[in-house]
Amino acid sequence: MPRFLLETERLMLQRLSRRDATTVDDAIRASLPDLNQWLPWARMDYTSSDTQAFIRESMLAWREDRAWDYSIRSKEDRSRHIGNVSFWTVSKLGKILEIGYWVRSDETGRGVCTEAVERILQEAFDALGYHKAVLRIAVGNDASDRVAEKLGFTREGILREELLIRGNWVDHSHWSLLDREYRALRRSGATR
Repeated sequence: MPRFLLETERLMLQRLSRRDATTVDDAIRASLPDLNQWLPWARMDYTSSDTQAFIRESMLAWREDRAWDYSIRSKEDRSRHIGNVSFWTVSKLGKILEIGYWVRSDETGRGVCTEAVERILQEAFDALGYHKAVLRIAVGNDASDRVAEKLGFTREGILREELLIRGNWVDHSHWSLLDREYRALRRSGATR
């Protein structure tokens, strides 16, 4: 099982708890116009009850060892929720995980997602023994594509009509990174 708290130079990634509900809800509401176009759960009528349900489900997923959601927070301001980064096992046999992430609109462009995902990769490959990490990114979400590129992921192709978002089937690009690629990139310092 992953650790409850992961740190980077600037960030703390911590397991979500009920006490995070207000700050998570604030970050989501501040970012809904941007998140709405990419994520099915980010409806414009999103409520604090939705946040509370998400946190309850996140806590249950941790207990059941099936998914791990982290709150992203700055070490300088630990009270402010910057975004989420999550991962879950896609294939136990293949040792494949999928990673998802978002950052509040007023924090984008600062490398927060790249730094958070890089820390998740370190935990997944070094501590948990995964073989492959994958990302599914809505076509047109250029900021998320840049995160994948910076971290050395390979774009494998397009998953046609992958998710239904606001009544439209949205294509997603599929990205992957193998553990040996990750290690080579770390040795060379080529990421970020």
